[in-house]
Amino acid sequence: VQLQASGGGLVQTGDSLRVSCAASGRSFTYFGMGWFRQAPGKEREFVAAINWNGGIYYADSVKGRFTISRANAKSTIYLQMNSLKPEDTAVYYCAVDPDLSTLRAGIGVKYWGQGTQVTVSS
Repeated sequence: VQLQASGGGLVQTGDSLRVSCAASGRSFTYFGMGWFRQAPGKEREFVAAINWNGGIYYADSVKGRFTISRANAKSTIYLQMNSLKPEDTAVYYCAVDPDLSTLRAGIGVKYWGQGTQVTVSS
């Protein structure tokens, strides 16, 4: 199984950016997929998740600014990030797990991607 994250980069405050994660190696039809991020010196935190049945969840810090979506036979997820702030700067990781609660907690998650850097300058 591979989770390939891409799309990170350097942007300015207020800009938009979309990161993607393509999962391969098995069927993920009935898995939840999501995003976490980890800023320097901080713990990894939940950002957003989308369940196999379309249920969507966001961290309060990104609600109204970020949108998670899923495509390609449910094996690719996207995170559209608008109105970016310097505090959104982090390495963004995609994650996949068959249990949504496990996925949202970020503990014991079955699959993790390698991460993509997002840097928002002020």
